[in-house]
Amino acid sequence: MNPNEIHRQWAERSGEYSPDYYAYYGSNEASELLRRTLDRLPASDPSVLELGCSSGRHLAHLHEHGYRDLSGIEINDEAIDVMEETYPALAACGTFYLDTIEEVVTGFEDGRFDAVYSVETLQHIHPDNEWVFEELSRVTADLLVTVENEGSGDETVNYVNGEFPLYYRDWEAVFSDLDFREVESHALKRDTFRAFRRT
Repeated sequence: MNPNEIHRQWAERSGEYSPDYYAYYGSNEASELLRRTLDRLPASDPSVLELGCSSGRHLAHLHEHGYRDLSGIEINDEAIDVMEETYPALAACGTFYLDTIEEVVTGFEDGRFDAVYSVETLQHIHPDNEWVFEELSRVTADLLVTVENEGSGDETVNYVNGEFPLYYRDWEAVFSDLDFREVESHALKRDTFRAFRRT
């Protein structure tokens, strides 16, 4: 499966793992861990970017706790409609980019965001597009957070429901090589929460 096929699958996703699906479940343990970690940022109103924000459940949790400079990148155009219905305050205040992460992130200036995070999103980046991790480190001024499924270490890719690929990566190694150091780690039900600060 090539990068374009992966993008198309997520852009057209309905049912399970769609924007409606995530809006229904709302915030979760990852949302709260993100908020507590971002609360330690020195900026009074930090600029925050979510990669693959879907209908905005994690950003909405941040918004409910006073965050206002919120942005998201999402490939599925249904997500914004669902966000406007489910999280209207977030939809009104946030900035959202409807495209692939690879297309959007190259247009940001260095250090554009105080914090950048992903929840079960970077694990779907095709190996041919791993260059985007360097771009993410470039646009992150301070804090980078990954909440991703890292697998058991025995395999590098798994096909979820036999449909779309999930690429297992060692995120500490990826971002340590890009001038970040891990400052926090938590094992969640199926993911690992990792917070990195710029060195």
